[in-house]
Amino acid sequence: MNKKIILALAFAFIGTTLQAQKTKTVTNDNGGISTEMMQKIKNSYGNTASDKAMRNIMVNQSPAKLAMNYENATKFDSHFSNRVVSKAVTDQKSSGRCWMFTGMNVMRNKAIREHNLPTDFQFSQAYTFFYDQLEKSNLFLQAIIDTYKKPMTDQEVEWLFKNPIGDGGQFTGIANLVEKYGLVPSDVMPETYNTNNTSSISSLLSLKLREYGLELREMAAQKGMTPQKLNSRKTEMLGTIYRMLALTFGEPPTEFTWTERNAKGDVVSTEKYTPMSFYEKYAKTDFAKYYMVMNDPTREYYKVYEIQYDRHVYDGQNWKYINLPMNEISPMCIASIKDSTMMYFSCDVGKFLDRDKGFMDPNNYDYASLMGTTFGMDKKQRVSTFASGSSHAMTLCAVDLDKDGKPLKWMVENSWGPNYGYQGNLIMTNDWFNEYMFRVVLEEKYIPANIRALLSQKPILLPAWDPMFAPEE
Repeated sequence: MNKKIILALAFAFIGTTLQAQKTKTVTNDNGGISTEMMQKIKNSYGNTASDKAMRNIMVNQSPAKLAMNYENATKFDSHFSNRVVSKAVTDQKSSGRCWMFTGMNVMRNKAIREHNLPTDFQFSQAYTFFYDQLEKSNLFLQAIIDTYKKPMTDQEVEWLFKNPIGDGGQFTGIANLVEKYGLVPSDVMPETYNTNNTSSISSLLSLKLREYGLELREMAAQKGMTPQKLNSRKTEMLGTIYRMLALTFGEPPTEFTWTERNAKGDVVSTEKYTPMSFYEKYAKTDFAKYYMVMNDPTREYYKVYEIQYDRHVYDGQNWKYINLPMNEISPMCIASIKDSTMMYFSCDVGKFLDRDKGFMDPNNYDYASLMGTTFGMDKKQRVSTFASGSSHAMTLCAVDLDKDGKPLKWMVENSWGPNYGYQGNLIMTNDWFNEYMFRVVLEEKYIPANIRALLSQKPILLPAWDPMFAPEE
């Protein structure tokens, strides 16, 4: 065939193909943004004089600052009809130990009241954190052994390697750890740089544990491998983890001498203790009488849920949650506060938080007016789309009731230091409480018998990667 004819046919084919691709783009039958669609999108932005003025302001400011609702500022009020008198506010610094500070603050408040201790008394978070990290390391390594037959692509195995360790947690951790290792006062094992700033050591521990996890999987798959050999190697691995923790946190005491002083600073006694004897004297707690209730509107109410790996020690028990509507939870919280008993409380703390005042209310920021649109998802929709979930634990300590006994607002003691928010506390309206509160731990006596009876159900087991159960930090 003539070369000219061949070239002509080739160019004709290329031209037809390009035209087809152009037509395909314009008609948008491939799901992309076509030229025609882009023009419609651009035309929807009016670019009016007011748009330009708003743009000139917004490009240099945070949307949160510009959306601050001036009309809502008058709603901030620090008066509470019912309040548990809190002690000195703690500070978790740059760590994710809110769960630990919150749980230990609940026990600390009781210890100060029952033993007439100084208001600045604290249990050592560094001591408890040491064993938390060691136990979490064992939990990971043993779980790797347990799942060695599953492929690396299995979702459980993937989750384990993605989350070998961390400083976040739940109330579960307090129950697991203090019952096993006891407590010591803060001056016996004080905070270190690395307990206050956990990112570096957490990164190193994660790296080492992942390396050990791969080794244990390979060992477990070998022919003739015994549980005894695996446990022996795991023990050696945990020895290395212990050394890393001792170098950065200090080594926990096994016994110590401590002088008790009363609220006036007078010496009461000087005695020798072990961590367990100290716990039994100053903070002994029957955790079997504590119940965690949650509000998760994506799941059926009046059911009990258990989360896989929702514990801090391998030989502990996963914590169980009773899922309830908010109208069941609020009265129990009020009863606890009226009886001068603080509670472990967790929520989505960053939503609509006025950081300067420490005030949380859904009307704090008017993003809808600022952006010219609406943000209309309810709590159920936000949870199911990963837009909201429990992120931080604090100590619920106050409620303000109207003349009919209905809650107007609540207050929590935070662990971000005394200068954050309102004297170290955060205040939330009842509207915010209903929308962004997720879990609270209550003593048995504040929970109606019909709710406690729900724990006789067989719990519904949920996977560790469920969005509602990320560790609180």
